[in-house]
Amino acid sequence: MRDDNSGEPPTLGRLGEFAVIDRMVRGRRQPPAVQLGPGDDAAVVAARDGRTVVSTDMLVQDRHFRLDWSTPHDVGRKAIAQNAADIEAMGARPTAFVVGFAAPGDTPAAAADELVDGMWDEAERVGAGIAGGDLVSCPQWVLSVTVLGELDGRAPVLRSGAKAGSVIAVAGELGRSAAGYALWERGIGGFGGLRRRHLVPQPPYGQGAAAAAAGAQAMIDVSDGLIGDLRHVAAASGVAMDLATEALRADHDAVAEAAAAAGADPWPWVLGGGEDHALVACFAGPVPPGWRAIGRVLPGPARVLVDGREWSGYAGWQSYEGR
Repeated sequence: MRDDNSGEPPTLGRLGEFAVIDRMVRGRRQPPAVQLGPGDDAAVVAARDGRTVVSTDMLVQDRHFRLDWSTPHDVGRKAIAQNAADIEAMGARPTAFVVGFAAPGDTPAAAADELVDGMWDEAERVGAGIAGGDLVSCPQWVLSVTVLGELDGRAPVLRSGAKAGSVIAVAGELGRSAAGYALWERGIGGFGGLRRRHLVPQPPYGQGAAAAAAGAQAMIDVSDGLIGDLRHVAAASGVAMDLATEALRADHDAVAEAAAAAGADPWPWVLGGGEDHALVACFAGPVPPGWRAIGRVLPGPARVLVDGREWSGYAGWQSYEGR
């Protein structure tokens, strides 16, 4: 599309806020939960359960994504996926997203279109819609996403319910995003699947509700790293977590070749790598289909062990320390 006045492709600045918003919402079909979408001062989202699960997260250019690695479509999918995973970790299902997008005025409008297409692509994978948001000028891209979810009559699964003697299990894969990040950062070609997994995570959609239905005692989204995130569960529950590397061997082996190419040890990727957005939960009984046991819950003090020993390696992302 060309700008009618200049003959150049339109930018966000040339089009203006409301014309850009019109482009973003045109032709979109909302799911039943979104009773009123963009166009008014606020959206209306149904909460048939009587409760709403809410989470929010931010992505900042060159901190959480790079536009020389990711397409705008990739960024849109990642923004939605990581927020949906937080709702899954409560045993709920996502219903609607509200997105704030900041970008320079000279951003091509086509890039914003692609970003929104990516967000809708991922939202539709979980049966949710994008109910509204905001658009502002900023020196770099920033996305702020708020997600709403439904519990469908179930109690939320908290971090504080793990009991000694229970099984620790995971749904999804570990170490793939960390492997992809290392490959991108070091300029190592090949390994397209792993490189792709860093750009667009694949949360195990539906498994949060499945875990809740199976009686999960505690659950968390592996966003910062398996050990780092389990430490939150251990602290909240007052228990120890003991992970078995043999049970994580498939994850290790899946990234071993990439680790050799990068001159790295696969285990820190598996145990400390984040952004895979797998789910990890504790069960008193059998784990449900789609989950695999990776350890056991022990009496406190609160800590995370690996094969019965303290882990001294990289344990996960810290927001103010970097990787």
